[in-house]
This record gives sequence, structure tokens and C-alpha cells, in this order.
Amino acid sequence: MGRIRILSDNVANKIAAGEVVERPASVIKELLENSLDAGSTDIRVEVESGGRRLLRIVDNGCGMLRDDAMLAFERHATSKLSNVDELEAIATLGFRGEALPSIASVSRLVLETRSPDEPTGTRVEISGGKLLSCEESALPAGTAISVRDLFFNVPARKKFLRSDQTELAHIASLVTHYSLAHPEKSFELTHAGKELLRVTPVLTDRERVFQVFGAEALEDLVELPQRDVGEGRFRLSGFISRPQVQKTNRNSIFLFVNRRLIRDRLLMHAITAAYYNLMPPACYPFALLFVDCDPAEVDVNVHPSKTEVRFRNSSYVHDHVRDSLRATLIEQRPVPSAPPPGTPFLEGPSGQSATRLPYSEFTQTIENFRYDEARPVLPPPEEGQPSQSMQIPEYTLRPVAPPPARFDFSGGEPITMDPQPAGAEPLRLKIPDTHGGFPAGYDLDAPQGMVSLDDLRVMGQLHDSFIIAAGRDGLWIIDQHVAHERILFEKVLAQQAAGRVEQQRLLLPIVLQLTPSQQVEYERIADDLARAGFETEPFGQRTIAVKAAPSDLSTGDLERAIFEILEIAETELRRVSVDDFRRGIAASVACRAAIKINMRLDQTRMDYLLRELARTQYPMSCPHGRPVALRYSTREILRSFHRI
Repeated sequence: MGRIRILSDNVANKIAAGEVVERPASVIKELLENSLDAGSTDIRVEVESGGRRLLRIVDNGCGMLRDDAMLAFERHATSKLSNVDELEAIATLGFRGEALPSIASVSRLVLETRSPDEPTGTRVEISGGKLLSCEESALPAGTAISVRDLFFNVPARKKFLRSDQTELAHIASLVTHYSLAHPEKSFELTHAGKELLRVTPVLTDRERVFQVFGAEALEDLVELPQRDVGEGRFRLSGFISRPQVQKTNRNSIFLFVNRRLIRDRLLMHAITAAYYNLMPPACYPFALLFVDCDPAEVDVNVHPSKTEVRFRNSSYVHDHVRDSLRATLIEQRPVPSAPPPGTPFLEGPSGQSATRLPYSEFTQTIENFRYDEARPVLPPPEEGQPSQSMQIPEYTLRPVAPPPARFDFSGGEPITMDPQPAGAEPLRLKIPDTHGGFPAGYDLDAPQGMVSLDDLRVMGQLHDSFIIAAGRDGLWIIDQHVAHERILFEKVLAQQAAGRVEQQRLLLPIVLQLTPSQQVEYERIADDLARAGFETEPFGQRTIAVKAAPSDLSTGDLERAIFEILEIAETELRRVSVDDFRRGIAASVACRAAIKINMRLDQTRMDYLLRELARTQYPMSCPHGRPVALRYSTREILRSFHRI
């Protein structure tokens, strides 16, 4: 008997489900795209238990006839293609005909649909790929699909699902994406009966951005002027953020090709190239980009989940997007906030390459600093008085060799000047070595660790940002911001461990508006926020009220700290431990509460910083990895002056 056999439809559908259905959000994506292809203007998504228990999507689209409702669950059955030539110019979001049979093979699915052409609708029930019933039913026009117990018959796949909040965050992000791409339609997302997103039809993309992100976010965005290029084959539109809006991940970059949500390295590289030298390499902007083109110019049939595309002329699209974004940013005249080209990367442990640190406002201040303006300006001389400016005497050079001469400088040995022979090189001074030995008591071989912070003597402050101190082992330069950040970081961690975080109550609560994904993250980390000293509570639809905050945090930095913590939760909590996440919260609070650069400190405050820094467990770097201090050892200083 041969070894090759034809797989059953049940096994084939489960294999296809492995390509199409990765998680609950994958189901929503396929069903949502089908609803959009059906011409729906009102789409409602209902979720329970992060999609494990229930995923339900209801639309008012064209619906299906009874025969079509049955054929929809056959493999490779679709209403969107009829011949191979149409693959060259696909204008619909779905086209493979694998979504419904793949989803039905790993869930308990109920399809309820009615076409306006029929008086009654059809109800189809399938469990694990097996048809249970198909009956006539009184239904409104449109389609409703309920998917229950996802992966109930594939436990190996089910155990790889993340927490309910994580899966819900993916769903919320997906629905938010498609609501941005279709402002003329209404979208609603609910979880366990609680509304997470509701947007009504609007006329422009700008109004939809306002609905989803709010007015404050819209103020930081620049709308791209629509440009038709390539004889009208391409059109670019959307919004990008100014360089001062810096995200730590790519989650705020929304890319669409012909209103299809995609992940594309080509367009991502074009965006990065547009912000080159305007933003730190480790940061990312907000971008909502729509590339509309002739369907024949893009191939969407390159990935099972239809999230990747391939352009016919990729280099042209890349350059067009890059140049359009760059031109728009230059027109806005943004202040550069990136290191100049050639700035070396910092090295991590064992010499590994680490992320380049963001370009600080201190660096910009130094670059704009004019030392000629910093010099003391002498007052003009009074009438009849000589000028206080230095007068350089004029010397007359004569080709006459002077006789030997001896010049005695007070406090030093005589310097002998030999006569200059005719035709010889210029005169050279013979200066005897008067340096002498270095004073005793200084250790030239001090350890390289930070062992002498307690002995440092503050000498002053450089540009109101760095503390200059002297010790027995050399000269120290301490970054006052990151030093205070390290102190506060360990203080917050200690208070969290003891359960006694110092709080300050606000005179009036601060109300913050959240996006749907931020709302999900907030519900997940509310207890950790309380542990860190934030007293918050829900305040209406996708808003929270902050009533108290850590005592070290100023009111002006409170809002930024909250949003930074939510961003950490969105990117890090899924792959780090709870303790590491709480350390991330402490780091955000410490960074916002620490004293800033360009802040003048008196002697008492500088002494306090060094004294408290010496008491920390790890005074060598801040929580984000920046060095706290630089030490120029005595041996290095002597070697630089050629004394040893």
C-alpha cells in the first residue's frame, strides 16, 4: 500500500485553520473583512472572555441566499473571484474562500443571514466542522455570525492563547484600525456587555481620528496633503505626528493599502527614513497612512492571513512615501531631536550593541550655545580713560641674530636662548623640567567601581545640568537628572515592597481619555497602578479620573506618566514578569519626578544628591540604562598631561 493519501476535509480544514486562525483576533479580522465586502455600514462586534467563549459580529450588509449560506462553508468557495485573471487586480478584502470553513472546523459556529431579496433568512449551525442544522428563520437583512468555544476540539492550539485581557487588546486594536480606515461606517465593540468603542459615520478621516483618539492627540498630528503621482495610479493620504511625539514601539503606526490593514516592511522603512535625524532611532512616530492605488499595482495574495502585500514597483512606492512625509515635516519646521550622523551606539553587557539613547534637550542646548556670548562683556571706557580691552603689542622682526641672553623669571630657573644661526630653523626654547612629583596621598590605582561617592567634594555645576565633583580617585561628572532618577526609583520600589507608597491627593481629579486598547490595558493593570501610588477610577466612557498620585510626581508630569505606564503594559506585560512590569512603572514615575536638566542647584542640593546616590544599591546607571556618572581617574588625567 502506498504511503501517500488524500487528507479528509476535516483534517484539511484544521490545517487551513492553523494558517488563518491564529487567535480570536484572527477570527474577527476575517469576519470583519467579509462584512465590509458585503457593503455593511453598521458593524457590531461582541466579545466574551477575550474571545474564548464568544465572538459575534453583526452587520447590515447584503446578506446571503439560502443556497449561498450552505456553499459558504465549502473550501475555496467565494463570491469575490470567478477566474484566474481577477487575481491580478483584487479589489476586495477577502477572496480566498477559506475563512468560514476554517473557523467552523475549530469552533461552534452559528450563521444567521438574510438577503433583502428573500422574505425569510437562513440559520446554519456547525460544530467542529460538522453540519448540525440548516433551517429557515425570521431574521433582519444582513448577517450575524457567532463563534463559540474557539479551539474546543484542538486543545494544543487553545493552550497557546494568552490571557483574556491580552486577546481582547488584540481585538480592540484590530477594530480600531478598521474604524480608522472606514470613517463612513459605524463600528461598535463590546466585551461582556461593556462598551469599548462606538463611532458613528463621519465625512472625513480627520473627524474619525478625533472620535478615536481625541482632540489632544489630533493637535500633535499633521495631515498629509493628498498627492496623486504616477499618472494617478497612487495616492497617499493620512496623518503623521510631529517629531516631539515619540513612541517606544510601532503600535501607533497604522498602514492601509486600498483600505486593507497590512504590515509592510517597505512602508515601515520609508516612515523611518522620513524621520531620520528628526527623531531618536529607538523611537517611533504616530502614523495613519492610506496608500490608494490601482489594484493591479499591488499583489495581496502573498500571505495566508492577507496582512502582507507586494508592490509591482516597490522602490517607487518607498521613495514616494518617504519624500512625501519628509516634505510635510520640513514644511512644519520641526526642531531636530535626533543625534547627528555617526554618533556611536552605547554598548551593553559583554560588548553587545545597545539602543542609542534619545537625543536630549540638553544636547540641543549645548549645540545652540554660543561661547562668545557667554564671555563677560566689559563696559565701555569712560571718556578720557584707556580702553579695558587687551592691546596686542606689535613686534618688528629683524634678520639679525641676537646675542646670547639670559632671562630670569621670578620663581623659576633661567631660560637660555641660543643665537639663531643663519639659515637655521626657527628659534626653539630650551625649557628645563620643573614639574616635580605628584603630591602624595592620591591613589593612582583606585578601583573602577563607584566606591568613593561619600568622599566626593562638589566643585560646581556645568550648564545647570551636570555636577562636577572631585575625589581622591579623580574627577567626577554626574548627570543630575539620572542620578535623582536612580534615587527615586529605588525609593519607589522600597515603598511598593512595604505597601506604603507616599501619596498626594489632588485638589481636583484629573480626567484622562483613553483609546479602546488603552482602556483594556488600564483594566488589566489597575491594581498595579494602585500599588504604585495612583488612585484612579473609571469615569464614564473610556475615561478615568486620577484622584491621587505618588508624592514625588508633579501634577504637570502625572498625565504623561500614566500614558507611559499604559504603553509599557501594552508592549511589555505580555512577555515580562509581573515584577519586571512593576519595576517599569517605578522607572516611569522616577523619570517624571526627577529634577530636570537646565535646572540650577545650590550647594546643599548637590551635596544631597551625591549623598543619597551613594546610598542606592546600584548607583552606576539609571533604570533606563543611562550612565549616572563619568569618572576621569587620576591616572588618566596624569597620562593625558604626560606626567606619567
